[in-house]
Amino acid sequence: MVSDLDIYRSAQILIMQHGEAAGLHAAQRVDALAERGDLEGEQTWKRILGAIGELQSDKSCGLTH
Repeated sequence: MVSDLDIYRSAQILIMQHGEAAGLHAAQRVDALAERGDLEGEQTWKRILGAIGELQSDKSCGLTH
């Protein structure tokens, strides 16, 4: 299982690379992994997608990490 720290690091990298489209990028990965039947990968990317949402929400509220 991937640690929470690694999930948030991955989310932050995706936000830096893709900006506001980071969530869309992660959602596309979730869908692709689900189509392949990779349940572990799908769950990991769902966690990353959730972390992206949290981090982007914090930014819109003026909070930083």
